[in-house]
Amino acid sequence: MSIEDIKKELYNNVLSGDFELTAALAQKVITEQVNPLEVINSSLIPAIELVGEKFGRKEYFLPDLMRSANAMKKALDILEEEIDKSGVERKSQGKIVIGTVKGDIHEIGKSIVAALLAAKGFDVTDVGIDASSEVFISNIIEKKADILAMSALLPITMPYQGLVIEELKKRGMRNKIKVMVGGAPVTQEHADKIGADGYADNAVDAVKLAEKLMKE
Repeated sequence: MSIEDIKKELYNNVLSGDFELTAALAQKVITEQVNPLEVINSSLIPAIELVGEKFGRKEYFLPDLMRSANAMKKALDILEEEIDKSGVERKSQGKIVIGTVKGDIHEIGKSIVAALLAAKGFDVTDVGIDASSEVFISNIIEKKADILAMSALLPITMPYQGLVIEELKKRGMRNKIKVMVGGAPVTQEHADKIGADGYADNAVDAVKLAEKLMKE
């Protein structure tokens, strides 16, 4: 299999969501000593961007998006590990801390957003589910994050997003970080009410929002 064949197969398998094949192909990239950064930029990112476009046009649905995000993440993990070993830095779009707020254990949507952000070149720290304000804030400080992304999938946990923002204000950190929120029950009205910098109602728009916030 030629280098171009490997790149094409990686692209196609992200589109189809075949995570086993993307992992194997990513390993082949390393075995064949192909530049992993170039493969990320030429195969993985264009593929996941097309997946996002298809999702936006309702040609792909949530399960398709999940499979493609998982396939891309499997390949990305392998390639980024190789990049780290080489000492070459992949240009970061920004540093993001992401998690599902305290009292909420829903993970799928948050994980898809995290995977897409990583694919687009963001340095993502996923703090998981049921995350307290202290967990969010300690990671923001440690990672020197540019953006905090909070998910709430239960109406009862939505106010916690506002509580975290209030805690950022108390610590004099609010003007140093952008805050974006999302989750099934979350609305633009809620985002405005709690003083978030942005709201997105799906993973693809969340990536666009993060890119927009980094430019502001």
